Amino acid sequence: MSSAEIKAIAMLLRARNAIDERIADVVGRPAAHGHLSDWIAAQVFDIALEPTADRAIDGFFRSGPLAGRSVNIKHYTRNQGMLDMTDAEDLDTYLVMTGPRGGPAGAHRPWSIEHVYLFDAQGLYDTLHSEMRRIGVATGIPSRYWDQAEIHPVSRNANFPLSAEQTAALEEFRTDRV
Repeated sequence: MSSAEIKAIAMLLRARNAIDERIADVVGRPAAHGHLSDWIAAQVFDIALEPTADRAIDGFFRSGPLAGRSVNIKHYTRNQGMLDMTDAEDLDTYLVMTGPRGGPAGAHRPWSIEHVYLFDAQGLYDTLHSEMRRIGVATGIPSRYWDQAEIHPVSRNANFPLSAEQTAALEEFRTDRV
């Protein structure tokens, strides 16, 4: 055991704890990955978060073309073509924010938003089910469906065009800016 390495990690964790505390003060939730990504999505996409999100629904869009529709918010530090899915019939959409595509499994994965996708939950479920794909945790989604659902940085999903303000907000979380 290296005493210097132990001390260095303890010092870094104290610094990280102080940063996490500041984040929690701003967002009003723990700085855990899911809570933070839900809060960011709520700010950027005008989503009313459920106070006690259940397994499938994190909130509801308050405005725009999807006003009143339910959403499950996901954030992955890398887009590896997987999506944790549910068969909940009352879920309308998946809003998925990811870091860069692919990448080595063991490498550092900085928290970023490089891509955003909006999937019709029931349509995606039905399509994958008809293709005989396994649906659940880490469901493999073919790249053509990711491409069709992309709303940032390339707008390929005409059902949800982003405003200049939303695009600018998302740009703040790019790897080269974070």
